[in-house]
Amino acid sequence: MGAQIIRYSEAFKRKVVEGLEKGELRNQAEARELYGIGGSCTIHRWLRKYGKNHLVAKVVKVESMKERDRVKQLKRRIRELEKALADTRVEQVLDRAYFEVLCEEMGIEDTAGYKKKLAGKVFTKDE
Repeated sequence: MGAQIIRYSEAFKRKVVEGLEKGELRNQAEARELYGIGGSCTIHRWLRKYGKNHLVAKVVKVESMKERDRVKQLKRRIRELEKALADTRVEQVLDRAYFEVLCEEMGIEDTAGYKKKLAGKVFTKDE
């Protein structure tokens, strides 16, 4: 069954907006809880509809140039790391495919067993 859609009357909408404007309700969250209003943006839309934008909470972000540059630097670093990870994954897929082809050409049927055998040799050699 789909989500239930609730339609609110104009009178109800105006009552909620008026409660916020008069200060009877502290904020939209309190109004949602008191009246059982489901959507997180519903009251926000009503405030805009009735020209009460001054009641909509605004987020003001203040950053120094140093902070903004650091954010750009970190975003660039994330992109670089994501690209490196993607390149590594492609290389890993290719290495697996090369290994499978090589085993096939050498007549090795148990590739998993052969891989374990090689891993044992590599680790004992390095130690």
